[in-house]
Amino acid sequence: MAKNTLDFSSLGEEFFSPITTQPLNNTFLIHKNQALYDQLGLDFDEKTLLKIASGEQKFEGTQPIASIYAGHQFGHFVPQLGDGRSCLIGQVSGYELSLKGAGTTPYSRGADGRAVLRSSIREYLCSIAMKGLNIATTEALTLVSSDTEVYRENIEPGSIVMRVAPSHVRFGHFELFASRGQTAQVKQLADFVIEHYYPYCQGESRYVDFFNEVVKHTAVMIARWQAQGFSHGVMNTDNMSILGLTIDYGPFGFLETYNPKFVCNHSDHEGRYAFEQQPGIALWNLARLGDSLESLIDAKQSKAVLDNYQAYLVKAYSKLMRQKFGFIKKDDQDNVLIGQFFEVLYQNQKDYTNSLRQLSDIDQLSKDTDFTDWIELYHKRIDQDKSSDRVELMNSVNPKYILRNYLAEEAIREAQDQKRYDKIATLFELLRKPFDEHQGLELYTNEAPDWAQGLSVSCSS
Repeated sequence: MAKNTLDFSSLGEEFFSPITTQPLNNTFLIHKNQALYDQLGLDFDEKTLLKIASGEQKFEGTQPIASIYAGHQFGHFVPQLGDGRSCLIGQVSGYELSLKGAGTTPYSRGADGRAVLRSSIREYLCSIAMKGLNIATTEALTLVSSDTEVYRENIEPGSIVMRVAPSHVRFGHFELFASRGQTAQVKQLADFVIEHYYPYCQGESRYVDFFNEVVKHTAVMIARWQAQGFSHGVMNTDNMSILGLTIDYGPFGFLETYNPKFVCNHSDHEGRYAFEQQPGIALWNLARLGDSLESLIDAKQSKAVLDNYQAYLVKAYSKLMRQKFGFIKKDDQDNVLIGQFFEVLYQNQKDYTNSLRQLSDIDQLSKDTDFTDWIELYHKRIDQDKSSDRVELMNSVNPKYILRNYLAEEAIREAQDQKRYDKIATLFELLRKPFDEHQGLELYTNEAPDWAQGLSVSCSS
């Protein structure tokens, strides 16, 4: 089933530290991602799975490791970070397994190395939400809780999420060694990533091609974030995946009332990571990765690659937005019409996801007088295509269900206060297939109630 070493460990101990996980007290399994479990070919009995998912037992004898990296946090370089509360525990079917919340590591920087149930539920549910929305992401396999008390703003139950990804290498891994002038290690890491994840990058131009692939994957990820209204909240370079995966779910949020200046992280006082800033921040982060590769790629080559970012982003975003609006053939005025729609949303404080979903039912949307003028223009535009597949196309890219903050909060409160976990299971199934109707569960599309209007999340969420 698995081997007892990780591919990443072949890099040598300059890149990681062996660690011992620190189990929680009286652990229990709240939920398992059965489809992912089957995909990985796992077949543990429930007792063994719980022990592995809670760090009580090694995965097939594999030595857990925590990796070291650096990063730019809110624009400022921090010379040493690392896996402070996560560790790689195994590898199976081409995927790394990681525990988040299994105790301290050499990179915990004085923190307790724990995750709380609140943040773990959010990460577990958002991972499946992003997968369901066809956005590249790390996935979550198991959600475990315990009787261990963890101190944050309040005392909360300790919890562990098992995360799954082909690789957990970040921009910050390259930044660490580049900042130390360790060019041999930068090359070693680049060669490792190319061999395992970008093997088609070969020959003299392989490092340029590799950087270009990272730029492309990142641009596509960001395009899909923007199209589906996802805001990450902490786009530090150490939270950027070398594979263009969404990683490190913390104070994230989905746009509800449409506002391009939406800031989901209440710790982000300057709005650096506001929703509309994300495309520019991703490019800035890629430029920092380019700086880290300067021993392999000259400045002219790096700039040429970075210049591709905008084209990759616009191509992916425009294609998805045309689908969301049901435009079959391209028209030069499409961007204008889409922009006018968003202006209606902004001026009238409309819900982003629900409004886009309703586009497939023009008769229903026409009843809303806020859209009267726009609907007339839209009618003329879709008449150009005369497509019978328009509604089906739109409903395949406009989700009916997203992980609204209040829904996550309801699941968290039931789990913490009542030790009930059925809402987690319900949300998991809805978010796994967010484009389906799910008859009888329409209440999960409701906008935030009054009690949830003031909800905010921070980096500890």
